[in-house]
Amino acid sequence: MTPGSSRLRDSLRPYLERAPLAALFLGISSGFAFAMIGATLTTRLAQHGISKGAVTAFALTFLAYNLKFLWAPVVDNFRLPLIGRFGQRRSWLWLVGVLVMAAVAWLGFADPQESLLLVAAAAVAVGVAGATFDIVIDAYRIELLEPRQLGAGSGMSQYGWRIGAAAAGGLALVLAQQLGWAAAYVACAAFALPAMMVGLLMGEPRRHREPVAPHGLLEAVQAYFSPLAEFLRRQGALVVLLFVLIHKIGDTLANLTLRLLFESLGFSNGEIAFYDVGVGFVALLAGIFAGGILYVRLGMKLSVLVSLILMAVSNLSFAALAAIGHSNLGMAAAVGFENFASGIGGVTVVAYLSALCNLRFTATQYALLSALASIAGRFLTGTTAGGLIEAMGYVNFYLLTTLVALPGVILFWLMIRSGLADLSIGSAGRVGEGGAR
Repeated sequence: MTPGSSRLRDSLRPYLERAPLAALFLGISSGFAFAMIGATLTTRLAQHGISKGAVTAFALTFLAYNLKFLWAPVVDNFRLPLIGRFGQRRSWLWLVGVLVMAAVAWLGFADPQESLLLVAAAAVAVGVAGATFDIVIDAYRIELLEPRQLGAGSGMSQYGWRIGAAAAGGLALVLAQQLGWAAAYVACAAFALPAMMVGLLMGEPRRHREPVAPHGLLEAVQAYFSPLAEFLRRQGALVVLLFVLIHKIGDTLANLTLRLLFESLGFSNGEIAFYDVGVGFVALLAGIFAGGILYVRLGMKLSVLVSLILMAVSNLSFAALAAIGHSNLGMAAAVGFENFASGIGGVTVVAYLSALCNLRFTATQYALLSALASIAGRFLTGTTAGGLIEAMGYVNFYLLTTLVALPGVILFWLMIRSGLADLSIGSAGRVGEGGAR
């Protein structure tokens, strides 16, 4: 065996263990529901002649994914009757999986031309059920993976999410053309099954800590707020939360405005489809793989720091593209670099957020952290990005997004230097094989 093939085998080995492979199938089920109320529903409504205003209003159904932390404590603390004997995580995984399938089927049978209100209700049901499925899947994944597997497991989960979203969206379009939208949605509901099968085959996560049932209203209220209270009692908790809040702002500002840049530079739909979707997707997959390797080789802290630097620098490539103008090579390079960096960051940062969780409150704490990580960037993009682009132009805007990303990089570097990056790790990053470091 040559040294090269030996290194390749060593790089692939973490991905081929049972728990990371299970994370792949969990990710597939997590991604499909998002697609059902995203581009798939938009296409369906447009084909039925629904107005653009009404179609865009359906984006509000995604609010469930941003607000899921509000009901995540129920998933952590409430033991389901009858099926609860199979374990807290598995019972919720199976129940919510069935609810997601039912909601997706309902959305398929709801006819936009007969009752748009009924379609909206079904879409909200898919959003709430899908967000709850995410809560359970994330908790199951974190508790199933050993600390040393968090990087590879996060990567496989990201692969699965992309596969689930793309496959479900593509299958829905093909089946809708042949059999109609109702049959398409019913068929796509089966994408919930991989996660449910993982629960059946892998069993209840060994690292899960069974909740203590609250007695009375006061204990129920305490149980609801306990996950946040436990986190805030940790040394430097507010600094960690500040990092989680700000670390993605620059990246989000850049990513959510790229289509505006491409349009202003005169790229055709075909060019955008090939470079932004095609080249970008391949680069993202490569970045996810590289992120898992970095996590194993460098450890959690350094791999997160490297990914933060790469994501900040990648914004400069769009400033360069804006300065150059219409260039297919420039677009390929910029999109490829950005997606590669995002793929690495998606693995390492998700692994870090997972490691921050306490195994007693995995569902709630991860839901809180993931919501906090996205809210600032999305809010600023929606309220200021357009005005900033008009005021300073695209080149200066993307230079600004790079500067905005620097505080997150510097703060995490200071957290490493001070030891806070280690002190903040929860039991999810400590209990089990190979602590997350």
